[in-house]
Amino acid sequence: MANEPARNPRAPLTPDEELAWRALARAVLVIPKVLDGELLQAQGLGLTEYSVLMNLSEQPGRSMRMSELANAVLISVSGLTRVVERLTRQGLVERVKADTDGRGQLAVLTPAGLARLEKAYPTLLAGVREHVMDHLADLDLAAFTQAMSGIAAPEMGPPVRRIPPTSPA
Repeated sequence: MANEPARNPRAPLTPDEELAWRALARAVLVIPKVLDGELLQAQGLGLTEYSVLMNLSEQPGRSMRMSELANAVLISVSGLTRVVERLTRQGLVERVKADTDGRGQLAVLTPAGLARLEKAYPTLLAGVREHVMDHLADLDLAAFTQAMSGIAAPEMGPPVRRIPPTSPA
């Protein structure tokens, strides 16, 4: 079935659509790497670590369930565990059991973590302005935001992980 032709084949992309798609795909890959490099160089803090601290700072009690935080940061739970362990060693995050059930784990932002986030914010802000917002100055930002929100809607969930192929029996 996977090799069947589509019943309603889509029209090929126009040249302008192809250019737009390629520009978007490149931006999605390049911008996080550039911001990560700038944050690492200036602050010794990677973009994923920054995102963890930022998401925690925005929550009531500055805490989130690990699974929810992983979805918010768009990494796997095991990847988040490694990031949170690094942040815990630095005193920026604590990991505690959830009150609601014995199995759940929460990541909690510490005062030192909030201070670290506030220190790193100007570096991220400068990068976002330079590498993104300055290039969008002449666009209708409300329309742009609506389009991007449709492309990467929160209900799409966490990224799909590649499943290794199984060998035939």
